[in-house]
Amino acid sequence: MDLIAIVDDDKDIVETTGLILQANGFDVVKAYEPGEAYNLIKERKPDLIILDVMMNEPDDGFFLAQRLRREGIETPILMYTSISKAIGMEFGKSEIVSVDDFVEKPISSDELLTKVKKLLNIEGE
Repeated sequence: MDLIAIVDDDKDIVETTGLILQANGFDVVKAYEPGEAYNLIKERKPDLIILDVMMNEPDDGFFLAQRLRREGIETPILMYTSISKAIGMEFGKSEIVSVDDFVEKPISSDELLTKVKKLLNIEGE
């Protein structure tokens, strides 16, 4: 069973995402701030990280993703964002933003599962 780390300061988002993933056979670990997330990721070595952009600071998610990549952690990262709606700017995978995919919050269960399965290389059902 794949282990997915969910990192977001919004407890409702973490709980909802966790319930969807667990109902579909995934194991889940949760963190609510970057320092806690970093330690959790280093210790538990999840197969996928779902990471919010904005937590304590507006760019916490970006900094955590960059830190993980600098340390050689290649775990796929799906980044949750609501920033593009707020500022009208869209993000995509790039050298600067070291994540594998972006998704705008709120996300439907179907879209979440599609993206998770793609990043984990699980064949579609």
